Amino acid sequence: MSNTPQLSKEQYLALYRQMLEIRRTEEQLAKSHQAGLIPGACHTYVGEEAIATGICAHLTHRDAVFSTHRGHGHALAKGVPPREVIAELFGRATGCSRGRGGSMHLFAPEVGMMGTSGIVGPCILQATGAGYTSKLLNNGTVGVAFFGDGASNNGAFHEGLNLAAIWDLPVIFVCENNMYATEVAFSYATRNTEVADRAKTYGMNAIAVDGNDVLAVYQAAEEAVNRARAGNGPTLIEGKTYRTRAHSEGMRDAGYRTPEEVEAWKKRDPIDNYRAKLLAQGAASENDFAAIDAETKALIDEALEFAKNSPYPDPATVTEYIYSQ
Repeated sequence: MSNTPQLSKEQYLALYRQMLEIRRTEEQLAKSHQAGLIPGACHTYVGEEAIATGICAHLTHRDAVFSTHRGHGHALAKGVPPREVIAELFGRATGCSRGRGGSMHLFAPEVGMMGTSGIVGPCILQATGAGYTSKLLNNGTVGVAFFGDGASNNGAFHEGLNLAAIWDLPVIFVCENNMYATEVAFSYATRNTEVADRAKTYGMNAIAVDGNDVLAVYQAAEEAVNRARAGNGPTLIEGKTYRTRAHSEGMRDAGYRTPEEVEAWKKRDPIDNYRAKLLAQGAASENDFAAIDAETKALIDEALEFAKNSPYPDPATVTEYIYSQ
């Protein structure tokens, strides 16, 4: 395929499979929220699947990922099973945080998913800390922070990037620039909406990519991760993308952006366009995609039933997981 990474058919399809798994999980979570099965907030990742998929394709379970309120996609791409994500949002004991965290507090250290948070910006500092740990231990791991455009105006952004730069830490800072912080346009909140440009201030390597092109993200991540593992310091990756659902399920989806804008971005859907590209280049067939579609549907159907049938946490365990054992 021209101007794209030369991957095997299995690798191309693995990227499709991961994006589809995220999309189908999120669609099921949206339906479940509407049905009253999910207490609290539910921030879906629909439209942004290419970024988590392209970045995490280069990570191992030893690499530490820190995320945001919109973290389901990152958790899934890092290796948390859909059944554990859905069960967590249902508040069940079989969830990845044992039913105690919900949508914004997903935690699975066994796969390197070191937590999501509804607080804006701390993931940047946490990933920097993971990079510092890696450098002290000289173990070849990287720290990764996923954050939105709004967090780039947070003090944590300056502190984290500056420290990572001066100490050449193995950190990947991934800004998912979806143009809005909740319902505030990024163009209103800052004069410079090109987040990658800010890396120059810190003397840091930076890459700006189409965040809806999984192969572009994959290439950028490959360069950044290899650079970090080789001891050549951090990288800021800015992926231009868009969420096509409301900020959080149940919130309005109009009044701050136009229907025309939303529809225009839906036409840039990362999954549909990637599928069309692979078909056009002869890298995969309709039968390949049909098989993955069926497998993914079965996976999410099973995950939903697992979550529904899982118990709520026993009230007698309320004091567990509060203090380190």
